[in-house]
Amino acid sequence: MHELAVTESILSIALDYAERSHAAQVTDIHLVIGRLSSIVDDSVSFYWEIISRDTICSSAALHFTRLPAQLICLDCHTEYEVDQDLIPCPKCNSVKVKVLSGNEFRVESIEITSEEND
Repeated sequence: MHELAVTESILSIALDYAERSHAAQVTDIHLVIGRLSSIVDDSVSFYWEIISRDTICSSAALHFTRLPAQLICLDCHTEYEVDQDLIPCPKCNSVKVKVLSGNEFRVESIEITSEEND
């Protein structure tokens, strides 16, 4: 259920940007999410439809880009990438690994139509 709070944050960011940009409508929001984050795209989309209703973001399309996780083995220092679950080092099979990236969650870009275009 944490997707509701995340989606509320996305809406807040989009509305703030729209206000500062004098937008007539927010059309697209591009999100970057690391593979290891626990955010579920469908849940965010579901909540988005509900909470963006009656705002200038109501017709905005959400676009999700998933980034793979980057890890480093703490034993042999091999860096490697995983698309889904954490796995042992492919070189030495050690489970002593550190996550370098893959927990990201950010609004990459927001597309708007300007009030001037009306």
